[in-house]
Amino acid sequence: MAVSTRDGLKQYCLRALGAPVLEINVDDDQLEDRIDEAILFWNNYHHEGITKVYLTHQITSTSTITLSGATGFLVNDTITGATSAVTATVSAVDNSNNILTVTDISDTEDTFIEGELITTGATGAVIQSGGVSLSEMDSKYIELPDYIFGVVSVLPFVDSTSSQSMFDLQYQIRLNDFYSLTSTSLIYYTQVMQHLALLDHQLNRDVQYDFNRLQGRLYLRVDWNNDLVAGDYIIIECYRALDPSNFSRVYNEPWLKHYTTSLFKKQWATNLKKFQGIQLPAGVTLDGQSMYQEAVEEINRLEEELLTKSAPLGFIMG
Repeated sequence: MAVSTRDGLKQYCLRALGAPVLEINVDDDQLEDRIDEAILFWNNYHHEGITKVYLTHQITSTSTITLSGATGFLVNDTITGATSAVTATVSAVDNSNNILTVTDISDTEDTFIEGELITTGATGAVIQSGGVSLSEMDSKYIELPDYIFGVVSVLPFVDSTSSQSMFDLQYQIRLNDFYSLTSTSLIYYTQVMQHLALLDHQLNRDVQYDFNRLQGRLYLRVDWNNDLVAGDYIIIECYRALDPSNFSRVYNEPWLKHYTTSLFKKQWATNLKKFQGIQLPAGVTLDGQSMYQEAVEEINRLEEELLTKSAPLGFIMG
């Protein structure tokens, strides 16, 4: 029977352990945790656990501050933090939610502090807990979703209002007007394109960046004030985890089913080990330790199999 849902995977693994003939002494929350653990391991190490995507992202420009009260603040007012001494310009006021939208923050490294007094002239209010939300133009980094596992590159920024680079293909086509594929050898065309690509790579550096998956922040090593414009889009070449809720065939992956079953067995044995040696009616004795050792061996074998034998289909010969 094909498995196509998370609950279907759970029931498959329980049946593999003997349910409903045997009572599997594992709480449902424990089963859910083991499924999450199995999927995360599969995402991290299986060649089909992640997929390359091109993520489009719009640069945000508005920072917000939530105050104890926004009454009295006006657009274009300059606000000052009593403790941080940071200043900013008010661009919008939401009196109903006590939120100020601000621009031109003087110091985004040591910005406004939660709990400090914000003043402008005779008006003042306290910043609420969690009330400072910096835009990407101010924080100088981009928050990426949790499902992004790695960033390959950030595509170069293109300013459509400026002249094209002399090493841009369209520029070269217009300048020389000799790229007619009906009369020009493809060999010569290929050589010219490779030469132009080499010059472009040497003279126009790719966008530099830093990304750590656990931090979830993409730091672009660019001049944010000149290289980027608020509201523009950037394209990020990255790898994202394959989400089984969107691609249900993941649940039917044989390795994942076997690995999840072994994790269930290990959890079951862990629970039973607490009653090791207790004799049940008819002389039956619980032996969680043997089951635990068996599960650990299965898990180690499956993990080794994934790490050493898993490969894209292109590498399989037969």
